[in-house]
Amino acid sequence: MLEIRTNRTVEEVATIYNKPLILLLREAANIHQETFPEAEMKINTLISVKTGRCTEDCAYCAQSSKYKTDIEPHKLLDKEEVIGLAIKAKENGATRVCLSASWREVKEDKDFEKILEMTQEIKNLGLNVCCTLGIVKDKEIIKKLKDKGISAFNHNVDTSEDFYKNIITSHKYSERLETINNLIDGGLDHCCGGIVGLGESNEDRIKMLHTISSFKKHPYSVPLNILVPIKGTPLENNKIIDVWEMVRMIATARILMPKSIICLAAGRLELNDEAQTLCFVAGANSIFFGEKLLTTKNNSIDKDKELLNKLGFTMV
Repeated sequence: MLEIRTNRTVEEVATIYNKPLILLLREAANIHQETFPEAEMKINTLISVKTGRCTEDCAYCAQSSKYKTDIEPHKLLDKEEVIGLAIKAKENGATRVCLSASWREVKEDKDFEKILEMTQEIKNLGLNVCCTLGIVKDKEIIKKLKDKGISAFNHNVDTSEDFYKNIITSHKYSERLETINNLIDGGLDHCCGGIVGLGESNEDRIKMLHTISSFKKHPYSVPLNILVPIKGTPLENNKIIDVWEMVRMIATARILMPKSIICLAAGRLELNDEAQTLCFVAGANSIFFGEKLLTTKNNSIDKDKELLNKLGFTMV
């Protein structure tokens, strides 16, 4: 029986991460087979209900008002438009919709009430709904989200605490940790992952995985993103990471958090079919459908379906 641990040391995580890749991949694949025996791929769609004009200075993000990028900002979308996008997502095979808003912090206001209304109607379509709305300090907000049927709340740590100051200065790492702990205390499942390719070291990656796996409850989902350099942001000249780096991250995450869903999120467009397959063998069992993930391009739905069918996955 697998041991679910939240008390590993950084040194223990490093030992796993630094194993010879073939052995790491074999161990991760065996654990994945034990916890997720069926060939199933969880299909999500991300809807940006409010885009751009964010006051934060995340160095990777096109939505920050601090940088001049090509995105077209918009206020909160009308409910009818969001429901239409959710219907289309369901028709394309998605079972979960994630509502994203470029807020620093979610607060009880008219826009929040509209998010709750959207959630209820999307759930009525037979879809699961999660959200990513920024920092959460008010536990009453968590209760309202849970009561309306939000199944999970995403809040990534992005990188290690040590490297964080090189990427974001407008809010603290501790605020991210506080948000996750508030979600856990409020009984709302959390999704928590990060980005690979920010310029971080292997030690930073190890510490990030240690942080994510050390909360008193493992995440429902761990989205791992490949940085897609965006023109106009401070990281526009970063190089795309090698696929083997992503495979090592996914495999380590699978071993550390055996029952969490591991999502191969942004950056899949940079991976060919063989590279994506390696990530799936390493333990990734979730992807986002749709030709755009917030502000970055994604694979076409037809291309994704072709690969999943070729590999024998059932979309759930």
